[in-house]
Amino acid sequence: MNDTFTRVNSPGGSVHAGQGDIYNFHSCTTGSFAQQTAGRSPRRIADDQLRLLRQRFVDPAGMGEARGLLVEHSTVILDGPPGSGRSAAARVLLYELHQSTGIFRELLPGDKEEVALTDAGLVGPGDRLLLDLGEADMAGWRKYRRDLSALRKAVQEQHAHLVVVMPRDGTLESDLQPYRAEISCPPAQEVFRRHLRFHQIPHEEYLQSAPASAEFLDAPRSMEEIADFADRVRRARGAHRTPDDFAGWCEQARDARKTWKDEVAGLVAERCTAPQRALLCTTAMLHGAHADVIHHASALLLRTLKTPRDTAHLLEGKDLAERLTEISASAGPDGCVRFDRLGFDAAVRVHFWDHMPDLRPLLSAWADRTAELVDRHLTEDLRRELVRRLADQYLRTGKWRELAALADKWGTGPAHPVRPEAAIHALSCGLESKQYGGNFRELIYTWCRDKQLAGDLAYALLRVCTEVIAPTHPDQAMVRLRHLARREHGGATPALDALCDLVATSSRLRRRMLDRLTRHSSAPAADARLFLRICDPVPLTDPGGSPRALLDENYMQGCVTTGWRAVLVHLPQAHWHPYAKRWLHTASDAGDRRDLLLDLLVDAADRDGTSLAALYAVARAAEPTTSSGSAHGVTTTDRLLQKISAAQGLRPTAASSRPAPPRGTTP
Repeated sequence: MNDTFTRVNSPGGSVHAGQGDIYNFHSCTTGSFAQQTAGRSPRRIADDQLRLLRQRFVDPAGMGEARGLLVEHSTVILDGPPGSGRSAAARVLLYELHQSTGIFRELLPGDKEEVALTDAGLVGPGDRLLLDLGEADMAGWRKYRRDLSALRKAVQEQHAHLVVVMPRDGTLESDLQPYRAEISCPPAQEVFRRHLRFHQIPHEEYLQSAPASAEFLDAPRSMEEIADFADRVRRARGAHRTPDDFAGWCEQARDARKTWKDEVAGLVAERCTAPQRALLCTTAMLHGAHADVIHHASALLLRTLKTPRDTAHLLEGKDLAERLTEISASAGPDGCVRFDRLGFDAAVRVHFWDHMPDLRPLLSAWADRTAELVDRHLTEDLRRELVRRLADQYLRTGKWRELAALADKWGTGPAHPVRPEAAIHALSCGLESKQYGGNFRELIYTWCRDKQLAGDLAYALLRVCTEVIAPTHPDQAMVRLRHLARREHGGATPALDALCDLVATSSRLRRRMLDRLTRHSSAPAADARLFLRICDPVPLTDPGGSPRALLDENYMQGCVTTGWRAVLVHLPQAHWHPYAKRWLHTASDAGDRRDLLLDLLVDAADRDGTSLAALYAVARAAEPTTSSGSAHGVTTTDRLLQKISAAQGLRPTAASSRPAPPRGTTP
């Protein structure tokens, strides 16, 4: 297939005026990607997620020792019983470091895209690395344990930090024992109250006596179970049910742990008419929505199922309140519809999905049409929740491919304001799944590289790469964005912009991308265009918090030379002229690195007279706009000419004179 696409930036229909894919970025629906993601870099998203985790976190016993080991040795190996919050503790430890350089990332042992733990390029300066092996079997633990010493050495050399979560009952060699810290479950009551505070429940409420809460917390509970219980209390509090006090909310939260399987089956059997079951299913899928939304969506489900319309006079039929009572639901003071029992909505969704399989594709079509309803009560959060509830059923029953196909349909379907967001939410649910996240990352890689990206699917892929994959797996996001950027053609380049933003967060990512673009390129012309943006001379010559700048590395110098050579061969001068101009401006202000920057350009020309003459012409044009003054620009041009003359085998000329231009095309 072709590696380009034609961009159409109007809200009208698709127009194909060239070869390749069509990416439609509809200004009326998606808007400017740069505007939507301003201030939301992958590093910022990751830090925000970790900050929220820290707000809910209660230090377990042993956390102080873990902090001390991480600060002193740059590594800590966490041990502890399952359910004690080891993974959360690992993330909090890394968040608390507040490094000025580097990024947080989760290593993915066993993932075919992940490099070996012994790879020299795995660790970047100041990186905060999580290696979660808490669920690994003993064979896997032995395999990765052998490489921990090499990984630790790289971490120390790069002034980075590493937290390893080891499996329970796993063994450690004597040389790794000093870095082990064991944590235990924090007090359950304190964890519960911390989550309630996070949910903004006032302390004067949750300090009241609640026998159901005490009963729940007295039994051994994992941190995840306690968090779920606190969330159910939050939902009970917002449902306006009686009894309307903390003890009553805890009772409802306790009862919601039931599956309600038999109760739902009995209710469905009793309510056998199509309108009753449509209302029951709609209320479950849109639980907490306003009564108006429930009413219209229920009618829409009947139309989707092609159920004959009830011809009874409007005033003769049952009103909505009576119909809701029949399905054990009601509208609260806020007008929002909920079942009378907490957690009942999830049980209804499971029942319809599991016991009416022919309904599944129609539910997907109904969800699509429901999301497009025009109603002031149908908020973006409610649309997102509708997609999540539908996605949960696909993933719960192992139908991740069907969920991906649904996201594809939403992304490539007719233009509509909500369709791209629905595709994004569906893909996000898949990526965040513990069981199927890897499948979705692999599928998105294939789509970014090979799939015909019609409609708004390219936009959806761009969003999930930057907002879901990049915060924890930046290397994988970088690869996918590169494939999207390769296929861009036209004025706007949102995928390339996102790729540049991502590599700007880490010198290690920039190094890896320059290596891919120059040493391992299967499409030199396309990669040469990307190279010009990634190979920005300012970050290349700025060491930041690292011991040395990227351009001080011999390997990077080779990558830059190879990349510029491809640019001069494959791209017209009009395209690379502004980038060469920036390169020369940087050289004028680079002090002792000026000669290095000029040498790389001249070496890239490979003694080709035409290319050398073009570089000289760019240097002459750049002189007046040099930030440090035109005199510095003239000096840089003269120094460039000396190097060009030497490359052509001519006698070097004094820098103070203005000799004839190099042999080749006259500038």
